Amino acid sequence: MSSKQGGKAKPLKQPKADKKEYDETDLANIQKKKDEEKALKELRAKASQKGSFGGSGLKKSGKK
Repeated sequence: MSSKQGGKAKPLKQPKADKKEYDETDLANIQKKKDEEKALKELRAKASQKGSFGGSGLKKSGKK
């Protein structure tokens, strides 16, 4: 059972995707989405620095 093809067969190469042509509305939407993601990252970083929300919160006493 000897053959020239031994082991795993290599997968076929995928053709490269063509560059998409964007019009002005697409570019505006992409830019808006990037700006929103950037703002969210900044808010998350700011929130993580402060720690817990409110500070006091509800505390449970040990009494029953």
